[in-house]
Amino acid sequence: MAQTQATDEKPKASWINLVVDFGPLLVFFLAYRHFAPADSDNGIGVVLAVTKGTVAFMVATLAALIVSKWRLGHVSPMVWLSSALILGFGGLTVVLNDPVYIQIKPTAVYLLFAGVLFWGLWRGKAMLRYLLQSAFEGLSDEGWLKLSRNWAFFFLFLAALNETLRQVLTFGGWLQAKLWGFTALSFLFTFSQLPMVLREGLAEEAKDEVLTNPPPE
Repeated sequence: MAQTQATDEKPKASWINLVVDFGPLLVFFLAYRHFAPADSDNGIGVVLAVTKGTVAFMVATLAALIVSKWRLGHVSPMVWLSSALILGFGGLTVVLNDPVYIQIKPTAVYLLFAGVLFWGLWRGKAMLRYLLQSAFEGLSDEGWLKLSRNWAFFFLFLAALNETLRQVLTFGGWLQAKLWGFTALSFLFTFSQLPMVLREGLAEEAKDEVLTNPPPE
């Protein structure tokens, strides 16, 4: 009976992880689309839409933290750091009415995570394990080090990609790329790591946990 209950609860926790990680970004996208002017050349209208969307983004981020603490019993350090940067850059966007700050927020997040992971690798520690507060069943210490290394390089790639896209796309185009493109890339990259972590001892039944616990956006 207890085993059945544990099995039933695990998918719920996994879906909650995804909602906490990606829900606020979806709220931001929907709010911006709702308030965005029909005329993309309407600079003031775009800025107002970004500001309103950013406020919704910040509120959704706080709600996600509460849900994580309530339903999962904890908030991982990675989510705390990401949320702090969202609120910080989001606040600058709202106060200064400048969309650039919310656009460079992902770059700051990716560089911060990459820096922490590379620092850990230099010290011989797999910081991804501590940032995610996850213990993927059976994964060896060597597997955690390899996973930390691979995510560190991937975060650098995402930071460079974000900076490139925000320079060449409109705000609306960048936002769509951030929501759909970056999210898809993150899941594809997470999936690509499965063969390695399985070779490093990850239990077969823990695959779903890996796929539903990618680092937050």
